[in-house]
Amino acid sequence: MKVKKSVRKVLTLVGTTLFLIIAVLGFVTLRTLNRTQIQIDISQNLGIINLSTYSEPPQFAIWLENQSNNELKTIFVTRRAGIGDWEGKTNVPVALPRWFDLFREENTLFTIVKDDKYMAVSGATPKENIFSVRVEVKPGTQWICWIEMNLAGDYNDDYPELNLSTFEEDEFATGQPALLYKAEIIAEEGMQFSPSLVSQSVWKDGKNYVEPVGEGITTARSIFDSIHISVIRPKPKLIDKNELTGL
Repeated sequence: MKVKKSVRKVLTLVGTTLFLIIAVLGFVTLRTLNRTQIQIDISQNLGIINLSTYSEPPQFAIWLENQSNNELKTIFVTRRAGIGDWEGKTNVPVALPRWFDLFREENTLFTIVKDDKYMAVSGATPKENIFSVRVEVKPGTQWICWIEMNLAGDYNDDYPELNLSTFEEDEFATGQPALLYKAEIIAEEGMQFSPSLVSQSVWKDGKNYVEPVGEGITTARSIFDSIHISVIRPKPKLIDKNELTGL
């Protein structure tokens, strides 16, 4: 009799545990319904990076532009560029001119999302060849994804460290200019996008100039082997730090 009671208790405990597990799994799965995330995957060409003067990965920034209201939101920016930390290196006032122009200067054409904190979205410069970042947005919304990238010290014939004709030196070790990539996105689950190289961003005489990509841009075009953007449903999580907060 005692054995039967013990078996019943064990079965009851097992049944209750299974029920709780199923309930939790159902709860976290339901939390992913009607939610979408934009995932950006970047593959870096470490071979080209190692040929630059500093042999360090590029600085880059990723931001979204809301096509309905011109709001801008930084998704990621490498820490050196984001907070101006150039200790021990050439003092680079603007490694990412376009991002700086939009987010660190007074801007009247766009609305910067108020809770955008540079420290919250900045991170160490990725040293591996693969980088991924995700951000949650409302389903069906339309965005422009911008990516700006600059590799310090990637000199070539058109962008030398020292111009022997004019004796003008590349003061900030910029090398080839920063490049801008663009993709128009509709936040519908399953959609895939490949950003295109659309312009170069040049800092000159204290101003940012966005120009067509010049013929003098060589290795800089291949620093990013690939950029892939996909719209996904968030993975089920009991505690989801990426849950929608306003985008």
